[in-house]
Amino acid sequence: MIKFPFYHQHDTMQCGITCLRIICKYYGKEFSIETLSKYCYVTNEGVSLLGISEAATQLGLQNTCGRISVEQLENAPLPCILHWNQNHYVVLNKVKKNRFYIADPGKGLMKYSREEFEDHWLSTCSQGIEKGIVMFLQPTNAFYQQKDDTVKQKHSFGLLFSYVRRYNRYWGQIVIGTMIGCLLQLIFPFLTQSIVDLGITNKDLGFIYLVLLGQLMLTISRTAIDFIRRWLLLHISMRINISLLSDFFIKLLKLPMSFFDTKLIGDLMQRMNDHSRVEKFLTTQMLSVTFSVFSFAVFSCVLFYYNVLIFSIFVLSSIIYAIWIITFLKKRRSLDYELFEKQSENNNKTYQFITAIQEIKLQDCEQRRRWEWEDIQADLFKIQMKSLKLQQSQEAGSIFINEIKNIVITVVAATSVIQGSLTLGMMLAIEYIIGQLNSPVEQLMNFLYSLQDVKISLSRINEIHDMENEEDVGKQLTICRNTSNSLNFDHVNFKYNKHSSRLTLDNISITIPESKVTAIVGASGSGKTTLIKLLLGYYPVMNGAIYIGKTDLCDYNLKWWRRQCGVVMQDGVIFSETIARNIAVDDGEVDVKRLEQSARIANIHDYIMMLPMKYNTQIGRDGIGLSQGQKQRILIARAVYKNPSYIFLDEATNALDAKNERAIVENLNEFYRGRTVVVVAHRLSTVRNADQIIVIDGGKIVEIGNHTSLIEKRGPYYNLVKNQLELGN
Repeated sequence: MIKFPFYHQHDTMQCGITCLRIICKYYGKEFSIETLSKYCYVTNEGVSLLGISEAATQLGLQNTCGRISVEQLENAPLPCILHWNQNHYVVLNKVKKNRFYIADPGKGLMKYSREEFEDHWLSTCSQGIEKGIVMFLQPTNAFYQQKDDTVKQKHSFGLLFSYVRRYNRYWGQIVIGTMIGCLLQLIFPFLTQSIVDLGITNKDLGFIYLVLLGQLMLTISRTAIDFIRRWLLLHISMRINISLLSDFFIKLLKLPMSFFDTKLIGDLMQRMNDHSRVEKFLTTQMLSVTFSVFSFAVFSCVLFYYNVLIFSIFVLSSIIYAIWIITFLKKRRSLDYELFEKQSENNNKTYQFITAIQEIKLQDCEQRRRWEWEDIQADLFKIQMKSLKLQQSQEAGSIFINEIKNIVITVVAATSVIQGSLTLGMMLAIEYIIGQLNSPVEQLMNFLYSLQDVKISLSRINEIHDMENEEDVGKQLTICRNTSNSLNFDHVNFKYNKHSSRLTLDNISITIPESKVTAIVGASGSGKTTLIKLLLGYYPVMNGAIYIGKTDLCDYNLKWWRRQCGVVMQDGVIFSETIARNIAVDDGEVDVKRLEQSARIANIHDYIMMLPMKYNTQIGRDGIGLSQGQKQRILIARAVYKNPSYIFLDEATNALDAKNERAIVENLNEFYRGRTVVVVAHRLSTVRNADQIIVIDGGKIVEIGNHTSLIEKRGPYYNLVKNQLELGN
């Protein structure tokens, strides 16, 4: 019987894509998550059933979606995709004797009773019949013409061990120390035998003292070697851990802006925890297993020398022990993924809870929020109990196998002593050797678990490392070579969710002239901020192009391009550091003269000078201690400090009072000279003096002109501002 194919999702948002991947594999085609993501777009809410359906159609899978009852599902063609718990997708691959066999990307291959299945799947009631959401898929000829995407891990164990090779000299010292310690330990059974067979038999107390003195010196030597080995290991461990995390952060900083729209903080935090697991595996566990293998080999040879029968019993019991351990690997893997998902959710909920405590208290929703957090803790507790139960079952069997082995070996050894084939000293030496062999065997078995854990962690880490960087080979231009560096939208279409029926921006064609001020106005949700984000390279456009002069924005190095831009976004971040470093955020030293000039333009210099530490005043997380207006003025000062060629302000003054706004607008008008400026605003006072005003509604450009000409038209712009100007009808 062919085993049903299965893949695990790597984070919370991937369940829909992973289900589609499982279905494709079932029908004989293998695709990577990266390939399927190009067909099935993931948003910050995951993927919709419509998205899965459209992706399946593009892959050549004919699909039908609907709501059906459990009875209808039992007679339907399988496998199919089910909407599970109203927030997840799974694959139903078989129904047999009221047992429902589920491939859950978050947990593994599961089996549910009818009652359990109905609790998870049924979501609506129609004409007295409870129904759930299902998608049936069948391959067409087009599906089998698709080219397989062979999944290759670029970041394998080979690359991982490149971190180890950097410290070959230290590793050499550690291995030599380990070997010396092991050889010194090897002498102990022979010393034990000599005490019994020679010292006690011959009643030679001086010989016994001499042997005991030798054992003491060997113990001191082993301890000294072990201390040195641990110091070296700590040194390597810290360096490798820093390198692993540093490379991970470097990779994160290279990823596209859109990546962070769909990744929860909890998922990224869990991947950082995975790095600790990898570091521990590379250092402590790899060294322990090296020592264990060497000890096992040496002491096994000595045991074989003493007694072949006892050696055979030990090897047979070790094989049984290994088989017992291996039977738990699959379940452990499933629990690890389940635990990862729930810990990710817990991290995310805890972060939200802590950062929003003031708002929670203000809105009097403490109990509900606390209960939500406690529900996750309860779910986490259940998974940890499952893990503990599994561990206890494994340990119970291990202890039983180990004790049976010890009893059998003791009986055989004692019988041999009675029969005269072994001396009493040899028996004690054998017992010592068995005791020394038990630890390496146990460490070797635990290494199997560690190997499984690190493979899981690597698959999650490698998913990030294997993603395409924001900058590819084609984005290398770092100089604007155009005679005119105006910004041009040429028939641009865009939407955040590729499966949405509505465009966020619809056929946008506008010119933002060089060295002029352009204002963009419109109702909330009309697409103003999206225009700014596209200009900054947050997302690629669906159709059309954005040009700087005559050069496509896609041809520019985005890191360089953003360096030319001073930006204030609606959700701009205040860092937990000094005011000076919140304004001068770049990598260079702070230019004090430029710092003060920027603060004056943003009309916040006088406030800063009243503070005890002035520009060295430390700001709390997210600007705690500052008003919204003060935060916005710091963000404006930050944009001015860059001395950019292009300025983008998205509702940069919406939290300011009239006096501060007037002063800042006057200061900025002077600063704007010779720069290309794009201002998104609702307030008329911010945009009325703009050289060009663009009115956008429902993602479409409806008017372009200056304030006077648009007022005269009495069109959409007039309707937007008439209440502010009290123009009447």
